[in-house]
Amino acid sequence: METPDLQDFVDRHRRLFVLTGAGCSTGSGIPDYRDAEGNWKRPQPVTYQAFTTRRDTRQRYWARSLVGWRSFGSARPNPTHRALARLEALDRSELLLTQNVDRLHQAAGSVGVIDLHGRLDVVRCLSCDYRVDRHALQRDLLALNPDWADLDAADAPDGDAELEGRDFASFAVPGCPVCGGLLKPDVVFFGETVPRERVDAAFAALDRADAVLVVGSSLMVYSGFRFVQAAARAAKPLAAINLGRTRADPLLTLKVERPCAEALAFLLRDPSAT
Repeated sequence: METPDLQDFVDRHRRLFVLTGAGCSTGSGIPDYRDAEGNWKRPQPVTYQAFTTRRDTRQRYWARSLVGWRSFGSARPNPTHRALARLEALDRSELLLTQNVDRLHQAAGSVGVIDLHGRLDVVRCLSCDYRVDRHALQRDLLALNPDWADLDAADAPDGDAELEGRDFASFAVPGCPVCGGLLKPDVVFFGETVPRERVDAAFAALDRADAVLVVGSSLMVYSGFRFVQAAARAAKPLAAINLGRTRADPLLTLKVERPCAEALAFLLRDPSAT
């Protein structure tokens, strides 16, 4: 099924600021966070304060991550990621700003990407900034907790798994091998601030863009919504592809309520598109 209004929007705006969210990655098997009304489907993710101050929170987090990483760490790009990489290859994307932490845009070939909320495939020490690949940490987690190796559970959005009702008290969490400090995924937790340099770079790209395309985000989190607000204040046209309500609905020039891959299929089907 064609999406003529969306294709026309892309045709008419030569430099797009693309903002993506969890809806981009559902086709890769990674669950999203919210329902069609923008409400949480699951309990809210762990907060920075709880992770850094409570041992039991870290045990719960890393146990869920150990189980969930098997699926999350092997996820591959889907047609939505490939379509947006095609948009960049056509020199039509000023920037791709993603709220996702899965790095699937980069795996699909996109280069001009800012990971607004960081990346889950890297873990860093909060004391000495030592960094380790998440796959390597998985081996350490399994070595310390062999009884969890074959546990099966439903996937959750942040690379973890649904393990409600489990006892995490005996789960061993590795410390930094350099200084013994706390290891944390290199992502922005709730209650944590997005690094200023990412925000500034994104706003600079938004200034250069002539329109905004939101793909797969309800924009309920302010860290992403603020860019749409700024675009609206600057009178830049706004289009969104999302199944359900977005926080920016009153600001949109165009709303496409269809699966992301279906809505963007024209970019992959027609070599002369846009």
